[in-house]
Amino acid sequence: MTIRSNPPGAMVYVDDYDYPIGTTPISHNFTYYGTRKIRLVKDGYETLTVMEPIRAPWYQIPPLDFVTENLVPGDLHDQRTLSYQLAPQKVVPTEELLGRAEGLRGQAQLSGMVRSSLSVSAEVAPLGAPMGPSGVPGAQPSGGMGLYQLPPGGWPQSGP
Repeated sequence: MTIRSNPPGAMVYVDDYDYPIGTTPISHNFTYYGTRKIRLVKDGYETLTVMEPIRAPWYQIPPLDFVTENLVPGDLHDQRTLSYQLAPQKVVPTEELLGRAEGLRGQAQLSGMVRSSLSVSAEVAPLGAPMGPSGVPGAQPSGGMGLYQLPPGGWPQSGP
């Protein structure tokens, strides 16, 4: 399989592997047919991810594959060339990006996805006060999202 891009020099990732197989243009051996996920990454260009169907050639379809593999002299090679056009990366103005972020934050708060922050008193716990599991003296789990609640009456008191 040969993968080309315009412009050349894009890093190629195939089938969700964490490492690239190389930069375009590149030829790479493949064993299996079917839909392959091909991702092209190049600085200054939008990342392109394509689900590319690669159909088996006629001589690999059962029962023809038995005949071609056992009775045909020599080896048959399947060569595929895949070409992709990369689009230049869009530069989003800072004001527009901040506007989108504020809009998403507002939607999240309206839907209840963002919990309000836990306010903790600025008091200093007395020496020797028992520590809760959060590292806050006397704090107890309040359920979900790793938040802790101070006991009624504030910090635990020790001594007279």
